[in-house]
Amino acid sequence: MEECIFCKIVKGDIKANIIYEDDLIIGFLDIEPINEGHLLLIPKKHRLDLDELSEEETIRIMEVSKLMVKRLKSEFKPDGYSIMQNGGEFNDIGHYHMHVFPRYKNDGFGWTYKEELDCK
Repeated sequence: MEECIFCKIVKGDIKANIIYEDDLIIGFLDIEPINEGHLLLIPKKHRLDLDELSEEETIRIMEVSKLMVKRLKSEFKPDGYSIMQNGGEFNDIGHYHMHVFPRYKNDGFGWTYKEELDCK
């Protein structure tokens, strides 16, 4: 089976703009960013979904996401930020990855809903 693109980044076969690395995870800039500073955090071991991550990997990714949010706030002065992860069929890469990106009013990013929710 051919390795996924993120496994190739981990091995160094594909170059990425790496902004964080330790023994368990790597953080790098997204090549198709929603906003400048959009980054991805991935486990070094090939995993598909959150429930496949070890407890240590899960904790580390959350700790690093917190560090990255502080860094984004400092460097980009956003109005806020978003953190998201798609699993199963909605994971378009096939390797677990968490998006962390700065958000700005009117940046055009948003969720779409089938129908409006009534929260009354």
